[in-house]
Amino acid sequence: MPREKGRKVIASNRKAYHDYTILETFEAGIALMGTEVKSLRAGRASLVDAFGQERDGEIYLHALHIPEYAMGTWTNHAPRRTRKLLLKQKEIIHLLTKTREGGLTMVPLSMYFKDGWAKVEIGLARGKKTYDKRQDIAKRDSDREISRELGRRAKGMR
Repeated sequence: MPREKGRKVIASNRKAYHDYTILETFEAGIALMGTEVKSLRAGRASLVDAFGQERDGEIYLHALHIPEYAMGTWTNHAPRRTRKLLLKQKEIIHLLTKTREGGLTMVPLSMYFKDGWAKVEIGLARGKKTYDKRQDIAKRDSDREISRELGRRAKGMR
């Protein structure tokens, strides 16, 4: 059977873009058990509270929720277990230096299958303050109003 091609998104963390300013993104593989992959292929995962953390020179993803596979038996996995991220050593060193010196956080932004392999997009993020969130919302609303007005003028309504 040929391997699937392209990118199929399983879950995305839209709350991360609201709560954090994303500075850099990295694509990482993720070490999974068999029933986890089957559960992901069914499109079930939640990245809401997940975060990356270093342990023994490796990066692990904590609080990622992959529900138990419905057809699984005693081989099922724990839904919120810690999962290892598969990154190159250069990327691990870069992430660790940034998080240690700059007070940044590793946040998963999306989870997807790329050519049949489960991948996670990790973002180096800095937390937003409440006033930053308000400014972003106000900017988004004003941009939306401007694009509406331009659309009306292009149609000849004004």
